[in-house]
Amino acid sequence: MLVIKRVRCPYCGETFETHIDTSAGSQEYIEDCYVCCRPITFRSIVGPDGNLIECQVYRDDD
Repeated sequence: MLVIKRVRCPYCGETFETHIDTSAGSQEYIEDCYVCCRPITFRSIVGPDGNLIECQVYRDDD
């Protein structure tokens, strides 16, 4: 299942929407900011029922 989530870039502060695939379970991946193009680390936590519990974003140097 794809979930649309609004996140704030930890570099430039702009808010944008991203798609999270919860069928893959909890995961960590890198996606570039759509505004400043810097790499953001995403950590998504998915529950046993397949629903998104939490999405955290971090700077590449955190």
